[in-house]
Amino acid sequence: MIRCYVTDRRGGHVVRFAERAVTNAVDYIQVREKDLPARELFDLVCRIREVAKGSRTRVLVNDRLDIALAAGVDGVQLPGNGLPAGRVRPFVSQLGVSVHSLEEAIAAEQARVDFVIFGPVFETPGKSSAGLDALRSVTSAVRVPVLAIGGIDEQTSPAVMKAGAAGFAAIRLFQFSE
Repeated sequence: MIRCYVTDRRGGHVVRFAERAVTNAVDYIQVREKDLPARELFDLVCRIREVAKGSRTRVLVNDRLDIALAAGVDGVQLPGNGLPAGRVRPFVSQLGVSVHSLEEAIAAEQARVDFVIFGPVFETPGKSSAGLDALRSVTSAVRVPVLAIGGIDEQTSPAVMKAGAAGFAAIRLFQFSE
């Protein structure tokens, strides 16, 4: 099972949560701090890179190839409306794309991404859910790993795995569970 901790510094001490994620052998930490100025984001990514150094956890930066390259981390997680995945692929060892439809997942697979994050599967604050049937459609149509996101917790994670997900990405699950 692939697990991805998606950061949200509004939820507390991101570096401390990243340390815990590395200790728990999370596969990816996606630094997703969209509103940070470039220098502050770079500094945060470098701190998390140091936390993950020597572990199996790979660090990705959301939507900022420049920061990922400058910080020397593993890769980028692109939003659906971000840079074209095919253009980013040559520059990173790890590339994920967030998708919200079957068509987007197929396009991402064609761009040779390492995985897609699909969702939100369950309702989250301010977002309606795509549902388990939509997740099932995506997981059965593409060969790349599909990670579910949106409302994932200890109660919902078994359902997304049963729907064919290779794992999940989450914020609250990693920031608030001990």
